[in-house]
Amino acid sequence: MKHKIYVTRARRGLGHSETAALVKKAAAVALACEGMDEPCEISVTLTDSAGIHAINRETRQVDAPTDVLSFPIDEPDLDTGCRFLGDMVLNLDRVESQAAEYGGGYAHEAQYLTVHSVLHLLGYDHLDEGEEKQRMRAREKAIMKELGYDF
Repeated sequence: MKHKIYVTRARRGLGHSETAALVKKAAAVALACEGMDEPCEISVTLTDSAGIHAINRETRQVDAPTDVLSFPIDEPDLDTGCRFLGDMVLNLDRVESQAAEYGGGYAHEAQYLTVHSVLHLLGYDHLDEGEEKQRMRAREKAIMKELGYDF
């Protein structure tokens, strides 16, 4: 089954040349690991701290940048039969800084944040320190292992 992962850059030259491929692979693996059998679409925007700050302020009334935003939609496209899961916005400045901070490297951080966001698009949440967060973290670890990381 072919999922459609559309990746666009907020501006030319943003991020590493391999970023789009890393995001597409991580999203596809996450969908497969979650048993997504029907064709679906995800839209991903690669941006920087200023870009995600503006989106966060406008959509969530949070006046600060973040690492990734997820906007679940989950609507079928009646023309194509494809299920549109939603939009993701990935802050490449944070990918860089968190890669250095956590020591996992750029590819690991870009793919981890993508997996995290895909899980949000599929309905996972982590608002508190309870069972839902533990469940989400366990799925992140399993999917990252499928991507070849030991988390």
